[in-house]
Formats: sequence, structure tokens, C-alpha cells
Amino acid sequence: MRSVTTTAAQKKAQAKMEYNAFLAVCPSRRLLDRISDKWVVLILCALGGDASPVPGTADAPKAMRYSEISRLLAGVSQKMLTQTLRSLERDGLLARTVTPTVPVTVSYELTDLGLSLHHMTRGIRSWAQTHMTEVLANREHYDIHTT
Repeated sequence: MRSVTTTAAQKKAQAKMEYNAFLAVCPSRRLLDRISDKWVVLILCALGGDASPVPGTADAPKAMRYSEISRLLAGVSQKMLTQTLRSLERDGLLARTVTPTVPVTVSYELTDLGLSLHHMTRGIRSWAQTHMTEVLANREHYDIHTT
């Protein structure tokens, strides 16, 4: 009987094929949970150059300091922003750069992986802003007819 040895690359390819978010044990569910968070979407859009409130207008992706991101994201707490930035850095979606100045300068920018996700979140943000009036009207209609 012949033994079949699986290489590391083959194991990685097999694991990748087995990711199925519809299965309860799939690790991609945790990733989906993280990237669907509103602060993640807004941070990715901000670093991707989509800080303009007008859909369809954008600048090039850019590095931003913590204080810039904080000012841009109205309502985010310091704790939530710090936690979200750390989780995005851990996932490889953004890079944190520390410059030894007085005081120390820390900036954040999207990695290639983060930029690829940013293209998706840009569409979601744009859709939400474009269709909010319709959604609000539908909610009102639903609430009137179900109470």
C-alpha cells in the first residue's frame, strides 16, 4: 500500500477550498463579522480616500494620523477606534507606521489587502448614502402597516 504525503502548499490549498461561511465552524465567519462593522467600513473608506460626503468623489488612498481618523469618524470613542485599528492591523488590512519625532508620529494606511477590501466597502457606503431616503420611507411604511 502506498502512502500519500501532502505538502504544506497542498494543505493550504485544501483548507482554502474548505472555507465556507455557511458552515458554523468556518473561520471566515469571524472575519465577516469584523469587516461588516460600521467602524471598519468607515476607517477603510477614510484611508482609501473616500472621506467626501458626496458619493462618487474620492481622493487617492492616503496615510492618516490617529487624530485625523478620530475627527473624521464622528461618534467613535477612543477605545473603539483603538481596538478597531489594532484588529485591522492584526488582520493585515492596514499598516501602522511610527516615526520617531517629538512627539512620536503614528500613521495608518491601507495595505494591498486592505485596499482590495476598501473597493468593496466603498460600494456599500455609497449604496447606503444613495438609498437612505428609500430605506427610511420603507421603514415608515412598514411601521404604519404592522402596528
